[in-house]
Amino acid sequence: MARITFSCLPASWYCSVSLLSLGCASRQRLILLLLLLTCTVLLLLSSYQHHQLWGPRPHTGASVNKYLSLAESMEATDPLDPALNYGVVVDCGSSGSRVFVYYWPPHNGNPHTLLDIRQMKDRERKPVVKKIKPGISTLAQTPEKASIYLQPLLSFAAAHVPKAKHKETPLYILCTAGMRLLPDSQQTAILEDLVTDVPLEFDFLFSHSHAEVISGKQEGVYAWIGINFVLGRFDHADQEDATVEVTTGSQHQQPISRRRTVGIMDMGGASLQIAYEVPSAVTFSSPQEEEAGKSLLAEFNLGCDVEKTQHVYRVYVTTFLGFGGNMARQRYEDLVVNSTLASNRILGSQTGLSQDNPSLDPCLPLGLSDTVARDGRTTLHLRGQGDWSRCQQAVHPFLGLHNGTMSLRGVYQAPIDFSNSEFYGFSEFYYCMEDVLRIGGQYNSLKYSRAATDYCGTKWSTLKQRLDSKLFSQQADFNRLKYQCFKSAWMYEVLHSGFRFPKDYPSLKTAQLVYDKEVQWTLGAILFKTRFLPLRDLQQEVFRQSHPSWLRTSFLYNHHLFSVCVLVVLLAILLYILRLRRIHQREQRQAEVLDLLWVEEGEALLA
Repeated sequence: MARITFSCLPASWYCSVSLLSLGCASRQRLILLLLLLTCTVLLLLSSYQHHQLWGPRPHTGASVNKYLSLAESMEATDPLDPALNYGVVVDCGSSGSRVFVYYWPPHNGNPHTLLDIRQMKDRERKPVVKKIKPGISTLAQTPEKASIYLQPLLSFAAAHVPKAKHKETPLYILCTAGMRLLPDSQQTAILEDLVTDVPLEFDFLFSHSHAEVISGKQEGVYAWIGINFVLGRFDHADQEDATVEVTTGSQHQQPISRRRTVGIMDMGGASLQIAYEVPSAVTFSSPQEEEAGKSLLAEFNLGCDVEKTQHVYRVYVTTFLGFGGNMARQRYEDLVVNSTLASNRILGSQTGLSQDNPSLDPCLPLGLSDTVARDGRTTLHLRGQGDWSRCQQAVHPFLGLHNGTMSLRGVYQAPIDFSNSEFYGFSEFYYCMEDVLRIGGQYNSLKYSRAATDYCGTKWSTLKQRLDSKLFSQQADFNRLKYQCFKSAWMYEVLHSGFRFPKDYPSLKTAQLVYDKEVQWTLGAILFKTRFLPLRDLQQEVFRQSHPSWLRTSFLYNHHLFSVCVLVVLLAILLYILRLRRIHQREQRQAEVLDLLWVEEGEALLA
């Protein structure tokens, strides 16, 4: 016969009863059974929810959770996914401002990995980005309009980030070249307006430190971080690629071996930039060199734990203004004009002053006639010679290798281990190789110099025919054909004479996109700015691991346990009442029996 023992009740309530011998009505037994069933269901529900939250997690190691370079989803971002986090970065450039919206899933709990930040995609799978013109620096005289200026960008971002996530979505407003040219007082006035007014209209996580004018050094570091993140070079768990021995600036730290990062070179129209990791400690030959070198070296920790060195990087980064392809050509033309006019004055000649007597230019394609105007008065006529070797010699002095230095413009350059390094060349490095030469990608100096020499020596009329026949890339135009010879020689000299890359260097790739996408420095910026966010997930994981499962369940699901306790108390009261009733019934029966006995004894005596 089934019995139920309630040993959890107070000693005075202890009872052991049989469901079939309660001596109570069937309706009461049914109520008792329903109470027991309800209690059991609640316990099972609590256990199920406990398993859902604290049960085994799927494997999120490096083999599954790869960075963008290995497993980037091309699907539209799901704004209904409550697990996603968001971040907004506004790039306030010189010609305009752009807003980028990023998102990332919860951190995988591995302290050695970074957040898996991705650029948000809309329903049409296009990156969520918006641009406005002109640049914010045009508000130098009206700084109170800065927040109004950014309102379209921030409204655009707010429309894409789920409303429920706004208060926890960091917003960063980072200003670059245009703002750097303004006086400090005007920079401060614009930033103060943003810090004061933006929070009045938008609920993003935004504070005074989230709006700043970043230096060219910071911008270069962010670009370096973004490129290496997309290439997966911060994923140290996978040692398939080449590695380097890294010595950090921390005291008493042993060198660590980790995946080799890539350096980047970017030649635009006006400037040239280079950034690369310096794995070994740097030694300087003089205090002056040390002071100059330290201003170009940035050491930072991308990891969430400042005590760990797995993600400590020492990066050399510098920008050379005037060393871009267009500015270099302008400097070259200025020299040609000045030297030709000076020679004419000395020799009494008329070279370059008419089309019939042009000045010969080795850096223009063979047979091309061109003019250069200066000061609105002087016009110099040029005729292309198409001599690439002489063009190299002509552009070499513009590298600024003076005072016995062997680096661009005499600027300190950190050592590069050319036997164990890798570089990517962007913008003009790619255009020079691909637009007309059609050899973009892996750089080979011999192949490149031959192709450039052949191009420069080709008649201008032939080059125009090839352009009309669409034998060049779609990006090639008349301007590219005209200055390709000069820019190819300038790129070659910058690479091998300026940065001193060996001519047999095998690890330079020129590219326009990385994994079919343009990588912005804003990606590196948000990676750096949010580097401590994984601490939240890691701390929660430590909390879960340090508490027993029953304690975690009681902490999170105390409303279930409270209900169970109430039911147990009610059940105990019911059982106690039933027991009292049984006792009362037994005593009543005993009294009836005694009365019957007394009656029988009385009748016997009377008889």
